[in-house]
Amino acid sequence: MQNERILISGASIAGQTLAYWLTRHGFRPTVVERAPRPRAGGQGIDVRDQAIQVAERMGVMPRIRAAAADVAAMRFVDAQDRGLARIDMAGIQDKHGSGEVEIMRGDLVRILHESNGDDVEYLFGDSIQSMDQDDNGVTVTFEHREVRRFDLVIGADGIHSNVRRRAFGPESLFLHHMDHYFAFGNADASLGQDRSITMFNTPGTMAGIYRSGNHAQAKAYFVFRSPQLDYDHRDPAAERGLLTDAFGSRTDWRIPELLAGALTDPDLYIDALSQVRMDSWGNGRLALVGDAAYCASPASGAGAELSLIGAYRLAGELAAAGGDHRIGFRRYEETHRELVDRKQKIGPNLRLMVPRTRIGMAVRNTIARLPLLESLAGLERITAPKTTALLPEYKFSPAR
Repeated sequence: MQNERILISGASIAGQTLAYWLTRHGFRPTVVERAPRPRAGGQGIDVRDQAIQVAERMGVMPRIRAAAADVAAMRFVDAQDRGLARIDMAGIQDKHGSGEVEIMRGDLVRILHESNGDDVEYLFGDSIQSMDQDDNGVTVTFEHREVRRFDLVIGADGIHSNVRRRAFGPESLFLHHMDHYFAFGNADASLGQDRSITMFNTPGTMAGIYRSGNHAQAKAYFVFRSPQLDYDHRDPAAERGLLTDAFGSRTDWRIPELLAGALTDPDLYIDALSQVRMDSWGNGRLALVGDAAYCASPASGAGAELSLIGAYRLAGELAAAGGDHRIGFRRYEETHRELVDRKQKIGPNLRLMVPRTRIGMAVRNTIARLPLLESLAGLERITAPKTTALLPEYKFSPAR
C-alpha cells in the first residue's frame, strides 16, 4: 500500500468519517484540529439518501437515530407570538420520508469521533502552519508541535479551509456569497414550543427558536440579508459584532432574549451563507473533502450528506488505487462531482425561510397553510434531489 501516512486537517463530519474509512482500508491517518476537542455546537443537520448507507456501513446509524433531533413542527409567528402558519414536519416525514434523520451537528461529530476510538491519532489544539510537498511526500510545520512528514494531506477543515488557502489560493477565488448571514447558538431553555422550530420574520431577516425533542437546551437561530461584509472570521468579537449590528437594536418578539443567550454561548456559530465552487479538489499530494471543497451552504440541507459520502468515496478510491493518490483523487472527483453539482442547485428554501418583502412573507404563510404543501413533501424535500442508488462497496482490511 502506497501513501499510508495521511494527515487530515479538521475533526468535524468529513474529517472524522475520512479517518474512520482510511483506518479500515489500512492507512494510518492523523487528524489535526485547531479546537481543543471535537466541536460541540452547530445546528440541526440531515443524514439522508446515500449518507444513510455510509452511516450504516460504519455501524453508527442506530446511534444517529437514537440521538435524532425529533422536531415535529415548523411554526411561523407574528410579533405577538400568534401563529400565522404551521407545517407538520412529523406528518410529512411519516408520509414521504425515506429513513432520513435530523440530528444536531455536535451530536453527529461526537458519534463519529467515538467510532474511531484509539484507531486514529488526534492532534487537538493545533493547526497547519505550512506545507511543502515534493515527489515523495509532504513536510508539515504545525503551530505548536514539531515538524512531521506525511505522504498525503487532506483538508477537511470547513468553508474557511486552511489547507485550501495554502494549497489552492485565497478563499475569495472559491467562496460565493449568497447574500445572507446566519447564526446559531444557545437560548433560554424555556423559550419556544417543544419539538418545534418557531420563526419570526421581518423583510430580509429571521429570528427563530429551535427546540429539539431530545435536548433540554433551546437554540437561537438568526438569518439576515446582507452584502458580503469585511471582517475576520477567526475573531469571535468581530463575528458577534455582526449579529449585534443586525439585531441589537431590535425589541420585537423574543429577539432581545434570543440575542442575549446566543452572545454568551462559547460555541455560537456565525458565518455567511456561501458555497465553495472549485474546478478541482486535488493538487499533487494535497486534496480537499467536505465543506472545504464543495460547501453547498446551510440553505441546501446537504452539508452532512456531501461530507459523509465524499469522505467514504475518497478513502475507498484511494484504497482501490493501492494508495496511488493520482488515481485515487481523480476517481474520487469523478464519482462525487455529479452529486455535488446537483446539491449546490439551491431551490426556494432560503426565500421561504427569509422572504425579502412583506408580500413574500404573506405568500409564504399562505403556502404553508395549504394542504398542498404536505403532498410536496416539505420544504427541503420539495427541492432536494434524491440519490438512492447503492454506493460502491470498497474492499478493505480488517480494523486494527
